[in-house]
Amino acid sequence: MHSREFLRGYERMPLVKKAELIEGVVYMGSPVSIRHARPDSLIQLWLGTYASRHPETEALTNITVILDAENTVQPDALLRRLPEHGGATRVTDEGYLAGPPELVVEVAASSASIDLRDKRRAYCRNGVREYLVWRVVENQLDWFCLVEDEYVPQAPDSQGVLQSRTFPGLRLSAEAALAGDTAKVLEALREQEPFNRQAPASPGKSAA
Repeated sequence: MHSREFLRGYERMPLVKKAELIEGVVYMGSPVSIRHARPDSLIQLWLGTYASRHPETEALTNITVILDAENTVQPDALLRRLPEHGGATRVTDEGYLAGPPELVVEVAASSASIDLRDKRRAYCRNGVREYLVWRVVENQLDWFCLVEDEYVPQAPDSQGVLQSRTFPGLRLSAEAALAGDTAKVLEALREQEPFNRQAPASPGKSAA
């Protein structure tokens, strides 16, 4: 099936909340359990917090993304660099995204095989720079970075933190995320935030 044909059919089914075209095959979303909803909510807050501090970026949830003729996806979350700041995506006349977002996140509660096989292949081929999969059943995070047209798994640093190669300061504490500790996830994100404001002068001294 072609992406144009898929979108025409999808638009005629307003009651369907999630459908995707992956490598030419249509997949319908399954009911969402709390096993999916909890990590999904944490990821949205993590990316939304980062985007709120970096106006050149935008975090989006469940938006339809046209990658190519055989792949129109609806990832759980994504972070994109805005086009005016060199980003690769654009908004179509219908309000969808076209082109590869810089970072895509999928929460794989029941779809791990699709997310790690067909979607991974489609994202890699279309130039999505970073791909994060949260495997709920295995309680595992897989963060892939695009290196010479291939996805390379990224390992946490000595503190157990995964760091984006595309977005400066985007850090994810793997242990905190898998434990559902939102406060520690946001704390790790803040640790590398740049200081944009000048520190106040000491009492009795003038600012330089």
